[in-house]
Amino acid sequence: MTIKGALFDFSGTLFRIESTESWLRAALERTGTALPDEEVVRYARELEDAGALPGGAQPLAVPPHLEDVWRVRDRDAEPHRAAYTGLARQVPLPRPALYDALYDRHREPAAWRPYPDAPEVLAELRRRGVRIAVVSNIGWDLRPVFRAHGLDGLVDAYALSYEHGVQKPDPRLFQTACDALGLDPGDTVMVGDDRRADAGAAALGCRVHLVDHLPVDRRPDALRAILGPLPDAATAP
Repeated sequence: MTIKGALFDFSGTLFRIESTESWLRAALERTGTALPDEEVVRYARELEDAGALPGGAQPLAVPPHLEDVWRVRDRDAEPHRAAYTGLARQVPLPRPALYDALYDRHREPAAWRPYPDAPEVLAELRRRGVRIAVVSNIGWDLRPVFRAHGLDGLVDAYALSYEHGVQKPDPRLFQTACDALGLDPGDTVMVGDDRRADAGAAALGCRVHLVDHLPVDRRPDALRAILGPLPDAATAP
């Protein structure tokens, strides 16, 4: 079967968020907050345990008062901010302004790094005539991240959960991406890092390829595996 389209998850698949400590240091600088290094390290560890960094570690526990907003966090921008700033507020930071500064920082292109093989794989798929969509559970517009890293020109469509009010594994989000590409789901592959959310594409007949959500320097070439079995869509019968 010819693969004519590739759907990619964003966080943990094509890009990885910076470390929790780097994230915190950026917010401290933005707010003019000076702390000893040992306090920065301690606060970063507590924020990581709280799951306050979007795209980072999952919370060890979601507080009862945040459970409802946590379940729907990716369906709209407002619950997304409420969920993650709420988790951050479980850690008593020295300045209230830091909670919004942390949330705003994670949306900046500088907070994200593409995996080493992402540009190569996207460019090769484009060369083969394979159409590309990004399908992400997210509460904000990630297109500036792709533009800042020079990858937006390799993406044909974006299906972002907060723009459609549905989140993976709901098949409707994958169908939205396929419709935007003008392709049948059976002619596509979904590439992601979440066995539950991303594998939901299989319900539509998409192939699914999973990669590990690892730091950028520990996953140099996992995306290249999808190039092997894909024939050139521009020349395949």
